[in-house]
Amino acid sequence: MKIMKKTVLAAAMSLAAATGAQAAGVSDDVVKIGVLADMGGVYADICGPGCVTAVEMAVEDFGGTVLGKPIEIVSADDQNKPDVGSAKVRQWIEDEKVDAVNGLVASSVTGAVTKVLTDAKKIALISTSASHAFTTKACSPYNVHWTYNVAALANGTVKPMVDAGKKKWFFITADYAFGHALEGIASKVIETSGGEVVGAVRAPLGTTDFSSYVLQAQASGADVVGLANAGADFVNALKTSAEFGLTETADVAGLLVFTHNAKALDPAIAAGMKATTGFYWDMDDQTREWSARFKERHGSIPAMGQAGAYSMTMHYLNAIKAAGTDDADAVMKQMKQTKPNDFFARNAYLRNDGRMVHDMLLVSIKDAASRKSDDDIYNIEATIPGDVAFNPMLPACDFK
Repeated sequence: MKIMKKTVLAAAMSLAAATGAQAAGVSDDVVKIGVLADMGGVYADICGPGCVTAVEMAVEDFGGTVLGKPIEIVSADDQNKPDVGSAKVRQWIEDEKVDAVNGLVASSVTGAVTKVLTDAKKIALISTSASHAFTTKACSPYNVHWTYNVAALANGTVKPMVDAGKKKWFFITADYAFGHALEGIASKVIETSGGEVVGAVRAPLGTTDFSSYVLQAQASGADVVGLANAGADFVNALKTSAEFGLTETADVAGLLVFTHNAKALDPAIAAGMKATTGFYWDMDDQTREWSARFKERHGSIPAMGQAGAYSMTMHYLNAIKAAGTDDADAVMKQMKQTKPNDFFARNAYLRNDGRMVHDMLLVSIKDAASRKSDDDIYNIEATIPGDVAFNPMLPACDFK
């Protein structure tokens, strides 16, 4: 009788093991990654088609398969519209069985999309959004925020300027979630550092005429005019500031500057401007090697969100391999247990709230005489440790 019980128990354990093995592995026999971004508007250069290229490179470098199953990529233009982005992601999940969505640029779009992904228990791989909401008030066990956020930008750029005596600030702000968040957190850094915000004005996304906003900034008497915008909006605002003579009477601080935008500026206008970035292509041999491959394929040096999209995709695929499944909960657990370490992620770890903490760089834009090539844009002034740059984790967002 005892022998019979052992035999039945052994058989039951074997069946349970077999059932577990079947439950693990890759759902739908394919790992599918969506890349959602502005493909033709004001943010196209900072992610857009370049993020698609970066994710394609990661999949190819990984080998094209994981756990013996193919890895596929789909992409779409969200047009910087939350309703367009959320509708596309919902369709991807329901019809195309997408497992994770990469890219994600405009914070307003990302806010709508992450709600859809969380409801479906799918992973958001946020490469280019700036708002820190996705690991604070809008945190989720399925959000991964990789490259940077507004807290790191403010701590990296604003605080040193206030500490150096630039006390009075005025903001020209992109009038949506990202701009509001950047202005808000920068204002807190200014005030806690002993400075003051003397005014602000908000400009719609895609504004081409910044003249009225610049005139208001001039009239404020500020020491620094902070541009809480990005992409083409940042370029247009800075050019207008130079045309109206604002750059001669006050410092103009770009709070989110991508290499493509810095490259597009006349060095006579932009030289010396400091910025904080999560990546610079010419930092060392590792960054130069990957960036050369990206440029050969895409035609331009990578922006930080594009480099982040590659790094995050590799970490995601490695987590699937290590976990033995593409189940979102198992993959998220594995991603948080394993420290990323590549050309992008330095001294890095993924917190339980989904914030990837890593070294940031304080840079300054080179003058024309100092540049060795068209891509030689920044001097690296300092490395900012991740625990100094990023905001601390909230207990409510500690998804263990």
